[in-house]
Amino acid sequence: MTMRFRTTLRRLHLWLGLSLGLLFSLLGLTGSALVFYIEIDAALHPAQVVETEAPAPDWSASKWDRALATGRVRWSDPVGAWSFEADGQGGDIAARYYPPAHGAGHHHAEREMVWFSPDGARIVRIDPWGGYAMSWIYELHANLLAAEPGRRVAGWSGVVILFILVTGLIAWWPRGSWRKALAFKRGAGSMRRLYDLHKLAGVGSMAVLFLLVGTGIFLALPDVKTDVLTAVAGAPDQQPDPQSAAATGKQISIAQALASARRAMPGGTLTFIDVPAAGTDPFRMRIQAPGDPHRRFPSSFVYVDQYTGRVLAIHDVRRGNTSTTIATWIRALHDGSVGNLAGRILALLLGFVPLALFITGFLHWRRRNAARTRYRSTGSIS
Repeated sequence: MTMRFRTTLRRLHLWLGLSLGLLFSLLGLTGSALVFYIEIDAALHPAQVVETEAPAPDWSASKWDRALATGRVRWSDPVGAWSFEADGQGGDIAARYYPPAHGAGHHHAEREMVWFSPDGARIVRIDPWGGYAMSWIYELHANLLAAEPGRRVAGWSGVVILFILVTGLIAWWPRGSWRKALAFKRGAGSMRRLYDLHKLAGVGSMAVLFLLVGTGIFLALPDVKTDVLTAVAGAPDQQPDPQSAAATGKQISIAQALASARRAMPGGTLTFIDVPAAGTDPFRMRIQAPGDPHRRFPSSFVYVDQYTGRVLAIHDVRRGNTSTTIATWIRALHDGSVGNLAGRILALLLGFVPLALFITGFLHWRRRNAARTRYRSTGSIS
C-alpha cells in the first residue's frame, strides 16, 4: 500500500467522519436506550405497573378476548385492527390499536399503544405511538423522525458509516510492530493521547461495530437485505399473504384462533396475536419456534381464517432455506438479545463508542490544525 493511497484514505476517513460522526453518535446513543426499551418505559410509568401473582396469559388464556372486548368498547369501529403482545410475563397486557384510516402496517406512527389491566377488564394507559419518550426515541433511531424517507436516509448513511470504519482500519493497519500500533502512550502530548484513544476505541470495537451497523442497514433497507441474501445464499422464502374465505360474517374468538394456531405449530412460544378488522384479513399469530434467536420478534407465523378458524398458511422458519435462517438472526444480533442479558449490556455499551470516536477524532483534528497554524506563524509547534 503506497503512502499516497494511505494518505487519501485518511483524508476520506477524516472528512466523512466529521460529516457523519454526529449522526453515527445519535444512532448509537438511541440504540443504547432501545436495548432496554421495555424496562425504561416501565420505569418512566410506575403508576401503570400492576403487581399480580397471576401467570402471564398464554395460548389458552381467556384474558385475550376480555381485553379485546374492553378495547372495542373504547374504539368501536369494526374496521380497526388490534395486536396483542404475549411477553411471557405477568402484569399489564400490552397492545396496539390500528385506526381504520391507516390499516395495520407496523410502522404507522398514528397507531395507539394500549395497556390493559392483567385481567383485561380495564385500560390502564393509552399513548399514541411516537407521543411518549421511548417510542419517540425508537422513531428517531429507526427513521430520524421522517417516516420512510428518513428510514432510507438512516439505512444508506449506515453504508457510508461502514466505509468510514473500513477506511479507518486500513489507514491504521500497522506496517511494523503490532505492539507499538496498539500501544497507548500515556506520557505523550495531548494530541497523541487523543489519537491513541481514537484508534484503540475503534480497533477494539471494530468487529462488533461492523455487526451492529451492518444489521442496522438490513433492518432499515429490507430490499437491500433481500438482494444481498439472494446473491449470497438464494432468495429468502416469501411470507404467505392468505385471505379469509369470506369478507363478512361473525369473527371467531381469539381463543378459537389460538387453538387452531397451537395445533399447527405445537411447541412454539406465542409472542403476538394480530386480530384483523372486519374484512378478509386473517388472524396472524407470531410464534417463536425452537431455535429462533429472538424472543420478542421471532420470524414464524400462523394465519387463521377469522370466520372459520381454519389454518390458512404457516411460515415456519425451521422449514426455511439458508437465507431465511440467516434473516432470523439479523434483529437479534442488532439489539444484543442473542446474548441474553450479557449481549444486551454489550450492545448498550457499544452504543457509546461512536460518540467517543467522534469526540476524540474531532478534538485530534482541531489540535492538529491549531498546531499547524502555530507552526506557520511562529515556526514552532509548541
